[in-house]
Amino acid sequence: MTHALAAVPLIRTLERHPRWALWLALLAGAALVPAFAPFELRVLGVLAPALLFVLWAGAQPRQAAWRGYAFGLGMFGAGVYWVYYSLHLFGAAIAPLAALITAGFVMLLALFPALLGYLAARLRGRTTAFVHLVLLVPALWVLFEWWRGWFLTGFPWLLLGTAQLDTALAGYMPVLGVFGTGMVAAMMAGALAWGVVSGHRRLAAALGLVGLLWLGGLGLKQVEWTRPVGEPLQVSLLQGNMAQEDKLRPEELVTAMGLYAYLTEEAFGSDLILWPETAVPSFYHYLEEDFLLPLAAEARTHGSELLAGIFTYEPETRRMFNSIAKVDAERPQFYHKRKRVPFGEYLPLRGLLEWLDGYIELPMADLSRGHGGFTLEAAGIVLGASICYEDAFGHLIIRALPRAQMLVNVTNDAWFGDSIAPHQHLEIARVRSLEAGREMLRATNTGISAVIDHRGGIRDRSPQFETHVLTTRAQPREGLTPYALWGNWPVVTGLTLLVAGLVLAGRRGPASPSSPVPRS
Repeated sequence: MTHALAAVPLIRTLERHPRWALWLALLAGAALVPAFAPFELRVLGVLAPALLFVLWAGAQPRQAAWRGYAFGLGMFGAGVYWVYYSLHLFGAAIAPLAALITAGFVMLLALFPALLGYLAARLRGRTTAFVHLVLLVPALWVLFEWWRGWFLTGFPWLLLGTAQLDTALAGYMPVLGVFGTGMVAAMMAGALAWGVVSGHRRLAAALGLVGLLWLGGLGLKQVEWTRPVGEPLQVSLLQGNMAQEDKLRPEELVTAMGLYAYLTEEAFGSDLILWPETAVPSFYHYLEEDFLLPLAAEARTHGSELLAGIFTYEPETRRMFNSIAKVDAERPQFYHKRKRVPFGEYLPLRGLLEWLDGYIELPMADLSRGHGGFTLEAAGIVLGASICYEDAFGHLIIRALPRAQMLVNVTNDAWFGDSIAPHQHLEIARVRSLEAGREMLRATNTGISAVIDHRGGIRDRSPQFETHVLTTRAQPREGLTPYALWGNWPVVTGLTLLVAGLVLAGRRGPASPSSPVPRS
């Protein structure tokens, strides 16, 4: 170690007690989770990764990998434990099997920060400590998040940028998206880590950089990237609150039909009435003539149009879809879900994994991938449609723009019980509204239904686990944010070039790739 690094008490202690570093990394990973909903202790979205960067500062590649893995176990163990609920309580998997699958999922996700730590340690010494901690490691962090967002269908949950909602850094989201915002947060974390490992003389400079990044976000937050168009609409979001264990039982179909007919009648007079995902557990064509069309016709006599989350079926292809339907006798419209949930809506590698059917109920495991457009027209405006966790993928949501003047998302978070997952999911939807500069109507089966404004704020919301009709106003908008125009590619490409440039430049430097400490 250099003299400067050896003088830091924390680093010196960790060198003497390396096992403590693993426990600190585990704690740091778990501490990142309260930065997200429902806790929203946003400052931890910078402090937790800063602690991990410090733990990586003096570690050899193997040590850094294990510390990254411990961080991942803490982060994903505390942040996505709710997978167990869907497997055991609603998927009918026996408790040991559900626990085993959940643990395996967490251990798999923890490999991402483990590999990141290994690479960070391998590349340390090619650049100065400042460049390494403030540019290289944050860039790698975000690229690994992006990789996690599409690899094996993708799991873009607990992204660092998402934890910056309601802070000054949210100003970066309409410009750079969630990944670019995550880069800014990671740079702030890296600056704090640099200030710690470089000694107290540079801590003031680190805090100054943090302040500049914060001010940049605050300035961008004052910009209105989109503008209102037309008059506000009155909208009603229906939340039937049907228990998940009952929802897909054939004998509950009549109950569901009666419930949503009653709630729809309660909402008559609103410009738009929105049902949640698969509100009525049947196919559109089965219910069209005797139930859906008469209900929609009656709604139109009150000035209302009906959008229903429901299954659809194509007789010519024999394919089934999870869909949103505009119920209309003359011109029905459909949006079919594209991003299906593995093991929930389809069985990946069916030839190898079909044996799981005997242990876990997969009631929707044969749904097909959607096709067609990304928009629906209702209540005189164009709506950008998404279903369930499609709203976790920003690049999908902006495909409806610039035509879409408002976003709609229907979902069923009842799969995750009374856990933190529905709150996390609502938070992710808020990010999509902020990126797109559009208001979002979000109807759910058991909550949390909400109307989200174009800045990601919650205008109105329903109580969770209650039957409720949320009636409020929503404003159509037009225009494009920079993120809606360009998507993720400028950030991903820019960070890739940054990492490549720093690595190539470092090869010409005097430091060894395995040098334990970056040059100050």
